[in-house]
Amino acid sequence: TDSQTFAESVTFKMLARQARLLVRTASQIESSQSAGLIGTTNQSHGIATEASFDYHPYKLHHLDEGPATSTVLTRDEGLRLYREMVTIRRMETAAANLYKEKAVRGFCHLCSGQEAIYSGIVSGLREQDSVITSYRAHGFTHAMGIPVLGVLAELTGKKSGVVRGKGGSMHMYAKNFYGGNGIVGAQIPLGAGIAFAHKYKEDGGVNFSLYGDGAASQGQIAEAFNLAKLWDLPAVFICENNHYGMGTSQDRHSASTDFYKRGDYIPGIHIDGMDVLAVREATRFAIDYCSVQKKGPLVYEISTYRYHGHSMSDPGTSYRTRDEVQEVRQTRDPITGFRDRLVGSELAEVSELKAIEIEVKQSVDADVKKAKADGEIGAEELFYDIYEKNIGGTVRGIAPWDQHEHKKTQTA
Repeated sequence: TDSQTFAESVTFKMLARQARLLVRTASQIESSQSAGLIGTTNQSHGIATEASFDYHPYKLHHLDEGPATSTVLTRDEGLRLYREMVTIRRMETAAANLYKEKAVRGFCHLCSGQEAIYSGIVSGLREQDSVITSYRAHGFTHAMGIPVLGVLAELTGKKSGVVRGKGGSMHMYAKNFYGGNGIVGAQIPLGAGIAFAHKYKEDGGVNFSLYGDGAASQGQIAEAFNLAKLWDLPAVFICENNHYGMGTSQDRHSASTDFYKRGDYIPGIHIDGMDVLAVREATRFAIDYCSVQKKGPLVYEISTYRYHGHSMSDPGTSYRTRDEVQEVRQTRDPITGFRDRLVGSELAEVSELKAIEIEVKQSVDADVKKAKADGEIGAEELFYDIYEKNIGGTVRGIAPWDQHEHKKTQTA
């Protein structure tokens, strides 16, 4: 009968899924045993060289299997990730101080508390993968390879900035990093376009597009989802959910707060954004799913928290309590949590992590001084690098007779 056939089909799918999970688990156990990592660490002179870590299971939408819930971390990579997240935190503190001194003008959106997202995603990327994000872009800019001075000098409008002081807080770029975008949600259709380019060029790349929970209900995001699924683009749409759209909590601005399910027909995953290793493994899963298996797009929700207000003009205390912020700092901070893991697994000693923090503070303080002392570009350079290939001659200013020379000084 039809009901019997349906029951047999459901049973077969369940057994097949269990078999895949058993094979996967056995493979992880075998690799862990070969490295001696089940509940132990490999050590050299009393310091571990690598360790295994477990974390909470991911929430899945339209997926039988998700990212691995355990991973191996080497000492070198652990120290690198720790230094990078501490640097981003210290850099944002410096940016806040520069803003208060009025050395930074205009908009300034800080990402303190969200560092594990940037370090976690970038640590899982390959050479051909790409990223585009919102205006909260300082951390990503640094993680994608731009030195602290390049970020701080850009904020202060100086020529040592990553785009010579012409972009400011919301418009920073690096190789395979398409900004920093000032219009809420506008980067998501662009990300779909970049994913289309990856597929068209057959370079195997995957695009990661990030947006906030406040942008998640925009129509252009639904349109991007549709085209990405229709064409099976290698696109990962990531809701960077810090639980407040500006000053409005997610429960007040969204009828459904399961943002990883917003893709409907697109599979989704909910990720702990305060755990850098969970973010890294989710990134690796996405690359395998979208690029290797070529199954089309994914929708991620990475749950995180920002310590500062929406921007520097927002004290961040009128719509949430100081106790709420303090509780997250004490119980879920991505940096202190990762530090405890490194020490607990004997990958690092407290003294050397403290030394990293001191070194990072000194380095960022030195870059602050350089950014403040640096000069601005000349007015003539405002008209440079508008075109990759200029075929129009001079560039018009504010009036028809106001013509300026165009030069290409940067390599795309």
